[in-house]
Amino acid sequence: MGPKKKGKKEGEKKKKLTKSERLKLQQEEEERRLKEEEEARLKAEREAAEKLEREQVEKRKWEELVEKDQLRRTEEFEELFLLEKCFIDAEKWKKEVRNLSKWFHYIKCDGSPDPSVAPEMNTFISLWKEKENEDIDAVIKQSKLVLELIEKLELVLLDTPPHELTDNQVAQYQTSIMELRELLHFKFNEATETLLRQASSFGDTDSGNMEMIIKDENVTLYVWANLKKNPKYKTIKFGDTDIGFTIPKLLASSDTAVRIFHTNYDHISPLSVVPRPVKTEIIDAIIEDFTNIETTQEEAVPQEGSEEVAEEQELEIVPTVPEGEVKMEESTLFIRQSNLSVSKEEVESKKEEPVVKRSKKEQILPGPVETIPEVPQAEVPTDEEVVDLKGFTPLGGIYHLNILQLPPQAKQIKGWTIVEVSPSLPPLPEQEEASLDKKKKLISGGLQKFVYPPEHTDDNPESENHHKPIEFVITINRNVVFFEKPMMARWDTEGKAWRTDGFISLYYDMAERNISFSLETVYPVTLIQDNHIHMPYESWELRPVGDNEVILNVTTTFTDIDIHVKDSQCMLAAVEVGENYELSHLLKKWMNISSLIIAMKQTGLNIFPSEYSGAYVAVNDKVGELLKKEYVEDDEWSIYMYNGERAQKLKINESSNTFSGELEEHTELHSTLYHMIKDFASKEAMEKIRNSNYLFVDAVCKLLLSVRVLTYS
Repeated sequence: MGPKKKGKKEGEKKKKLTKSERLKLQQEEEERRLKEEEEARLKAEREAAEKLEREQVEKRKWEELVEKDQLRRTEEFEELFLLEKCFIDAEKWKKEVRNLSKWFHYIKCDGSPDPSVAPEMNTFISLWKEKENEDIDAVIKQSKLVLELIEKLELVLLDTPPHELTDNQVAQYQTSIMELRELLHFKFNEATETLLRQASSFGDTDSGNMEMIIKDENVTLYVWANLKKNPKYKTIKFGDTDIGFTIPKLLASSDTAVRIFHTNYDHISPLSVVPRPVKTEIIDAIIEDFTNIETTQEEAVPQEGSEEVAEEQELEIVPTVPEGEVKMEESTLFIRQSNLSVSKEEVESKKEEPVVKRSKKEQILPGPVETIPEVPQAEVPTDEEVVDLKGFTPLGGIYHLNILQLPPQAKQIKGWTIVEVSPSLPPLPEQEEASLDKKKKLISGGLQKFVYPPEHTDDNPESENHHKPIEFVITINRNVVFFEKPMMARWDTEGKAWRTDGFISLYYDMAERNISFSLETVYPVTLIQDNHIHMPYESWELRPVGDNEVILNVTTTFTDIDIHVKDSQCMLAAVEVGENYELSHLLKKWMNISSLIIAMKQTGLNIFPSEYSGAYVAVNDKVGELLKKEYVEDDEWSIYMYNGERAQKLKINESSNTFSGELEEHTELHSTLYHMIKDFASKEAMEKIRNSNYLFVDAVCKLLLSVRVLTYS
């Protein structure tokens, strides 16, 4: 077949436009562009006008809300003051309890001193110092009273409002605590020395050496005396326990004794700093004097007696910041501006500025109505081996390890018991130099330490040789909870600090709760745990379970804790720690909030931040001096907002992706969160709030301020 004929050309060229046609098209495009631009301009103007109208409507609405808020502030503040009067009542009750406790102690007449009375404490300490040669049982019995006195003094410093304690009283109480600490340890050393002098009477039938365990709820004493000096007995295990030690041959063949003295308390670490009243800037005056308000409201009531007036004046609390526990987020219910006399004319003249009437005397109510302190910066020790006690704490008590010189033993000769005693007369001049060398080897209470490794002298050149370390095995009590492997630390007497160096070997058997370690020389040792191991919290809940009764649940990474509050008492209701612990001393035991905090910290359940915790725990900054948009990132809590001036309910909910300051429809502005919540709560709920026991409110408030769930969640 021949080739096909060509048809019409594919993509036939378009007909060429004339010049007039091109001009026409260009004109149409220009007209269309101008029309679109005009429509866009009109739309933008319309949207801007609508936005302006909306903003004006919102502004008028906001101004109306502010005006209504200002008009009812007097009533709200008066109502809130009546509610917060519970803190004054609680403070009165606590003061009365403190006074009654002194009276009950006085009429008890049991011979024990009042720890707050310096002459009684000095007499008690002096009389016990004069007693000599007390056995270990007598010292243990007396130690219970001493520990009770120390606990009372610590609670006085912790619970008494700082304004009621003078600097002299604080110094007196702390001095008494230190003297009791030193005297108690001295007496245990003295009793140990007395026991070692009688070691031959308690020799074991197999080894011939003395092995003894003396146990009490507060202390446990493990003592071994090397009576036979047989090098075969180098490894010692006390009774059925795993606690023991392994000593080198040099010690096993010498007149030595080994003491492992475990105290459940810590009398080595420095005392905590007692908060003192400081001059701080009050956010705003809270309200007129309570007596003035009562006078205006009840003019017919006769004036109070001079004693009651004096008591009211004593309750005017100077604002303090105890250990930085008061933060903005916990005190938003209570911090506010005093606005007692606001007229409608004043509101109209100053709609945007809250009218504040200052009281003549800047004062503050007991409780959480305090200023916002600056978060102090924690000073981290420059030496990495020194334990930072702001971030870590000794837990489980102190293990005092001692290698002692075995004192001369009593000898029985013809029915007589002959015992060598130390001379009580002062040394002769030619004995002074030798006496000074001997004092370096003395421990308080007459104990003399056995120097190991031996000191290098010209007469003992072999002392430079390497000496084997001493190995110890200790057991952690089951009434202490460690959620992570603890650190070991030794006490540096010269540096007055806990250090983590000096341990040659360290092995943990957490299943059996045993720790073995070796030391070249002996020190007091302890276990160290992170103060903030439970922070930040995973969740928390405050759940009412009855009238004047709530349970605070705090869930952490390691455990779940329930604290039950009823009236003025608290208790640890439940905690998830497993079956390998014995917490009967703490669980289900009613006590005041301060005692509960101390007991939980000593058990390892520390959910109570300190003033320095912000430097150790990474948390989201939810609240600053004022709550601003950039602080609000967590949609789980940004439903109600309080910026220190007024409270409002936001339109956003828990599922909102971004923050918006837009108010919820049909909502009002209020001076406090309490009155904000009041708009949505039932009458029955508000009635229960108003009728809550003042001691219960005070206890819950103090618990929340101690745990600080809003900051560390």
